[in-house]
Order: sequence, then structure tokens, then C-alpha cells
Amino acid sequence: MEKYSAYRDPGTGIQPFLTPVPPQESGSLATISKPLLYLIGIIRTALVLALAILYSLLVSGFCTLLSPVPPLRRILTFILSAAIFRLSLFAVGLYWIPVEVVRRKRGRFAKNEYWSPRAGDVIVSNWISWLEIVWLALRFNPLFVLPVTGPVEKAASPLSSPSRVALDRKRGTGSAAISLPHRNQTQVNRAEVLGFVEVSLLRMVSICGRVPPYGIKVPVSLFTIDEIRQRAKDSGRPVAMFPECTTSNGRGLLRFSNVLKGISAPVKDFNVFVMCVRIDPPTPLSPTLSLPIPSPILNPIPHIFTISSSILPYTMSIRLLAPSDSPNSATLTPNEIPSGLRKEDDALIEVCSILMSDIGRVKRTGMGWEEKSMFLEFYKGKGRQ
Repeated sequence: MEKYSAYRDPGTGIQPFLTPVPPQESGSLATISKPLLYLIGIIRTALVLALAILYSLLVSGFCTLLSPVPPLRRILTFILSAAIFRLSLFAVGLYWIPVEVVRRKRGRFAKNEYWSPRAGDVIVSNWISWLEIVWLALRFNPLFVLPVTGPVEKAASPLSSPSRVALDRKRGTGSAAISLPHRNQTQVNRAEVLGFVEVSLLRMVSICGRVPPYGIKVPVSLFTIDEIRQRAKDSGRPVAMFPECTTSNGRGLLRFSNVLKGISAPVKDFNVFVMCVRIDPPTPLSPTLSLPIPSPILNPIPHIFTISSSILPYTMSIRLLAPSDSPNSATLTPNEIPSGLRKEDDALIEVCSILMSDIGRVKRTGMGWEEKSMFLEFYKGKGRQ
């Protein structure tokens, strides 16, 4: 939409913050079937909420009582969680989720290569909706973390400053194509990542679409990435991280925040697993699975109802980078590590961004969660007019 053109990435032409809409309906089938679809949506949404309550009672409640016996608690938690999460995905229309382990650039299935994240390893993923959070919990039961950041500040220099453009050209991001800033666009500096907090699965689901600080009040007990990894080791789980720090609409990758600052590539001390989630565009009978704009109340229940109000199956595919091409691989050459990065930049996370773009066949944009925070303010302001 024209009024949101200030938030279109200049290099790629992608608007990563707007909810994708289906093409105009050519018939009346969707209109006639709405009452039935709404009824189906109510039933499915109620089922998902019932499963969420069951998860809270059994996994977050009963299994906690088994803490004195860690092996038994882990096994029972895994079995109960897997059953509840699989039923939840099935209830909203994701009957089958294709998963591929692919090699970089070739995009082919990597034979005899499997994902096996161990305790303390890090899984890096793009973020489109609450659905991949549930999928990750189903497959790997990771420890979810959120970054706590400093304040977002407006930049004194324009978007088209020579140093910014030169750096983005080296990175290959869309912002390198900027010539002049849009008249309604305000450039913001990247916010510093101060540390991390561990959050529960239900908390991760509830903040989908939101931006830092996610309602987290500082001061809180912050952990470094090494401390987070140690906590994950102690609980026998990998770490799941979303460096975009907020959801996009799936049409492009947002600029990654410096969540792995200070860790060089290739990584030696632990394994980094890169994955990319892809979804189909919406149709008149099946809305988008993405959740770029959160609901002001009871988030993400309205989104659950929306995608549940369809009888057509959805497609969400997961592409996992083959371990032989991971940031730990000895085949990662110096040419693949971005040069010209500033001291405050995160070389490892730039490598992850490049790898994710390659395996997912999605473009990287020059816009991040800082720009999205301004977009959400503008979006809410338009809604009140």
C-alpha cells in the first residue's frame, strides 16, 4: 500500500512488515462458505487452546514435580510435548510439514547428512510465525531465548550515507541500492544487544510479531551467550535463536541483530545449525501463515482463528542446512566470511544470514526490527485515524 511505501526495502522492493493478502476473489465461493468456515475456525481454535492448557498442566506443571529424577522428566516431557504440539499443528491445517536437509547453493537434498543438535548447540532460524516455534519444540525441545536490547535511537546520518552503502554492498543487502531516503522514512541506529533471557514456549508464542523489548522490563537478570549455552547444557537441550528479533511476512529476511557478537567464524567451541522456514502465498480460501503484525489483545489467538478458518491444507516447509556446510565446517573459506565489517558487527551472524538466504532462496533486506518498531507505531497511528 502506498501509505506504507516508506517501509519498503529500496534494494529488493519487498515490504517485509505488511501482512500478505490474497488476490481479489473472482467468485462467491469464499463468501458463501464463510459461516461454515467460521464455525470450523471456532472449533479448531478451541482445540488449540485446550491443548495449550493441557501442555501447561502436564508439561509445565506435572513434569516439574519430576525434577529430582532428570532423565525421567526429560523423557516424559518429550513424549507429552511431541504429542500435544503435533496435534496443535494438525488442528490448524498443517497435516504434513516437509523437511529437507539441503546443501548450500545447490539446494539439493543432502544424502546421509542429518541434524542432531546436542545440548549447548545453537539453532538459528528465521521468524515468520508461532508455527516454527511449535515445530522446533516438537523436534528438538530447545531452550528459547530472547535478546534484551538498548534503546532505539535515530541516526544523525541519512540512509544513503556512503559508509552505510559501501558496507551493505559488501554484505549483499538490499539497502545498498538506496539513493535517497524516502521523505517519510527516518533512519535508526542498530540497537545494542545487552544480553539474553530464557523464556518459556508459551511466552515465545505470545510475543510473536512484537519487537524488543517485548514487554521485558529492565533491569532483569541477563545472561551472555556462553551462560545461556551452559544453562542449556545443564538441561540437556540446544538453544533456539531468532536473530531477526521479530517476525517478518516471509517474503524476505530482515537484517540480523548482533546476537552472536564476539564469536568468530568458523565456530570451534559448539555447533551452529541454520534453518529456513518457507510458506506459500495466501489464496482467497487460505490466508497467510505469517504473523508480521501482532494482535493488540490475546496475541496470537486471532491469528490461530484466521488460519483455522480454512478447510484447505497449508504448506510450510523447513529447510535445514547440511552440517557439512554449516558455520562450523572446515570448508567455510575466508572468502565466504564477509569482509569490511565494523568492530560492532557480528561476523558469525552475517555468515548465518548468507547461508539462510542461500538454502531458503529468499532475499536479504536492509531493514531490521528497529525499522519495524517504527512501522508498528505508524501502523497503529493509521488505525486510530
